[in-house]
Amino acid sequence: MSAIAQEHVRGESVFKDLSADDDEWQATEMASLCMNCYQDGVTRLLLTKIPFFKEVIVSSFSCDKCSWSNTEIQSAGRIQEQGVCYTLKVRSKPDLDREVVKMDSATTRIPELDFEIPPFTQKGSLSTIEGLLDRAVAGLEQDQVARQAADPEVAGKINAFIQKLKKLKDVQEEFTLVIEDPSGNSFVENPMAPRKDEALTVSRFRRSVRQEKQLGLRADDDPEDEEPPGDDLDTMRSEVLVFNTNCPECNAPASTNMKLVQIPHFKEAVIMATNCDSCGHRTNEVKSGGATEEKGTKISLRISAASDMTRDLLKSETCNVLIPELELELGMGAVCGKFTTLEGLLTDIRDLIVSKNPFVCGDSGESDRMQKLKEFGEKIDKIIAGEMKVHIILDDPAGNSYLENVYAPEADPEMTVEKYTRSFEQNEELGLNDMKTEGYQEVN
Repeated sequence: MSAIAQEHVRGESVFKDLSADDDEWQATEMASLCMNCYQDGVTRLLLTKIPFFKEVIVSSFSCDKCSWSNTEIQSAGRIQEQGVCYTLKVRSKPDLDREVVKMDSATTRIPELDFEIPPFTQKGSLSTIEGLLDRAVAGLEQDQVARQAADPEVAGKINAFIQKLKKLKDVQEEFTLVIEDPSGNSFVENPMAPRKDEALTVSRFRRSVRQEKQLGLRADDDPEDEEPPGDDLDTMRSEVLVFNTNCPECNAPASTNMKLVQIPHFKEAVIMATNCDSCGHRTNEVKSGGATEEKGTKISLRISAASDMTRDLLKSETCNVLIPELELELGMGAVCGKFTTLEGLLTDIRDLIVSKNPFVCGDSGESDRMQKLKEFGEKIDKIIAGEMKVHIILDDPAGNSYLENVYAPEADPEMTVEKYTRSFEQNEELGLNDMKTEGYQEVN
């Protein structure tokens, strides 16, 4: 085993960033059989890391006897949980210089020419857009001499198509390149990373049964007409649903995970979390999994110790938060729906009012107002530390908020839960006054 391979087995990092200006390449060489002349040749393996992507293994073989050579690339990581599809609008010649990692499991398409390279028909490669076109042209030209002699008409059509592929390198007209890889390990460079690339679209998808068989993730004798995962409530409870969206910060393609969670002694809630790989932005939100209750709910807790900060709390998007001792009242739109602890809610309130308040930050903030908000933040910190006893009230007209009762199923002596009839104004805010759920199909 080579020294680099031994270091890799021990868990030490041997991957280097891929750069054309790097002179310190450390490739592992080994003797191997040439499949062209069956003499001894040399295979070189290089462990490298592609920026904004992942680790790969670049393999190169050369034979001094017959001058035959071959290069391919393999992923150094595992098969991803989802497949990936890159759609690139090639608009200018600089786009042809984008680096591309195309695994052998990827399908390459150019819709404008109705051209497709099926999966597992080419070895994995590390190239550019121009390199992919050259490789496609070379593959079509490979048997043209024999084809010309056997069937001149077919050879003529292939020659005409080859000329169309060659013209794409001039980029006289915009064309689309699609690389779809069920293993999730292919890659198309974004030269503006970590900013969004308007010409490049990245989407994730769930593999089909056939694709899982091709990747060796499923037995070949499994039926391909297997029923897809159910969309009933029991199935949704047991799995995390993923759907594509855009990052609210940089607008880059991202994925949102959604899960149904049963909260003890309460009801179901929908937890949604979005993570952007481009800018690192993370956000989570909680929505009620049930209908609007017939009555509103007001939960009042007397915070008497620091241990109260560990209580689980569900604040729906329609809930108002009040702390009478601080004369604080936050409306339903101030803080989004959250499933957190009491400490987490108070921390979000402090950050919202003190740290993230755009009217008091920077040089334009008034010193008196900034001092008052600083003192307010210190009071919140005292509440979190258990040094200040206050009441916190969760007033939810929709009745979908919850605060953990640590004495459950017995009553909590520090907490009161009150059900009340909503006012007309509260129903108006919830959109219930104009909602008709019975007899809505009747014609006046």
